[in-house]
Amino acid sequence: MSFLKDEGGQGAAEYILLFGGVIVIAIAALLIYNAYFKNTSLNTAEDINTVRSSVNKTANP
Repeated sequence: MSFLKDEGGQGAAEYILLFGGVIVIAIAALLIYNAYFKNTSLNTAEDINTVRSSVNKTANP
């Protein structure tokens, strides 16, 4: 009955469950934000101009 007292593999099983949970959460987040990533085009020049104009409006009311 010594195999009932052996807890050597318990730590490995807990790490597997932990990493499995993290992977499931990451996949769920990717599925939720998938539409956002596909529909957004990166236009850095336009973004920089928007930020600059916003800062100028705040600095010079």
